Amino acid sequence: MSGIRIGKPFATCAGLLTLGVLTTGCSSPKPTSPLRQATELWGELKPVVSVKELMRDMIDPASDYVFDSVKTQVTKNGVIETEPKTDADWEKIRIGAVTLAEGVYLLKIPRPFAPAGDENNSTGPDSTELSPAQIKAKLEADPVLWNAKIEALRNVGLEVLEIVKKRDAKELWDAGENLDKACEGCHIIYWYPGDKALLERLDRSLEKLSGQQGDKTGRRGTPGQPPK
Repeated sequence: MSGIRIGKPFATCAGLLTLGVLTTGCSSPKPTSPLRQATELWGELKPVVSVKELMRDMIDPASDYVFDSVKTQVTKNGVIETEPKTDADWEKIRIGAVTLAEGVYLLKIPRPFAPAGDENNSTGPDSTELSPAQIKAKLEADPVLWNAKIEALRNVGLEVLEIVKKRDAKELWDAGENLDKACEGCHIIYWYPGDKALLERLDRSLEKLSGQQGDKTGRRGTPGQPPK
């Protein structure tokens, strides 16, 4: 009795089937983006406070660690120079820089711009601030600009971290000016774009940061607090 012969078409199909199984077994799944992996691992990130509260309770106090690290005060008793000298001084500046660089990314998480019922100083004839609804509309109209402002502040935090590594107090003056510009560059768009008086106060504060007479306290305001 002759053996069973497998025809060429059948052998070809069997070969293709085997190749398909091998290809499927060897191919790796498509890589998952880091953001998607984080979401799957930790779940959706949920905000605790509004933008206004986050700025007041985290970002602004952190920025003060940088702003207050170097300054010149002219008093009736003479000129008082302040700069970091001890390990504790530099550690405080580092804490401020880390908090700025990491904390500002929390502004990428969608959240209310102000607590419920808080409309900023956006009503009445003397109003100078945008309402939360107006700020939200600006962000939604140009989210790229919002993220650019976030990155600008983060870059200052990274700059200060490098300065801390070198412990170069002189560079903190420029970092303080960059921080002031990053803060005001965002506030003047999203918080008080019509406040011309603020621009004048900003110019005076930048002059003080450049080493001219006075204490470096005429800088940016913080959402929820009037500019100084």
